[in-house]
Amino acid sequence: MKGRAELSSAGRHWSAGSIAALVVGALALAAAVYIMLGGLGLNPDLDFGAGAYYYADIPDYQKTLDWDTYTAKLPFWVYLLLFLGWGALMWRLWKRLDRN
Repeated sequence: MKGRAELSSAGRHWSAGSIAALVVGALALAAAVYIMLGGLGLNPDLDFGAGAYYYADIPDYQKTLDWDTYTAKLPFWVYLLLFLGWGALMWRLWKRLDRN
């Protein structure tokens, strides 16, 4: 049985999954560059530069939502405690899974 040093010096063997991941990654990168260079998806009537992709830059966008629906019904500190509690719970779960 070969040790780690011997395996690393023997050269890398590319699996089909590694090659597929590289091809998909290269195609995604090429598509992203093509979309950015071509300006695809931009609305010429709303030319705000890079911010044209975000809804916040669309004129009168705030009128499309019913903002009263999203008002907080509890005090802020309750939401903060829920957020911190959820984070602590997930951290403990992650530690337990990592231990196994």
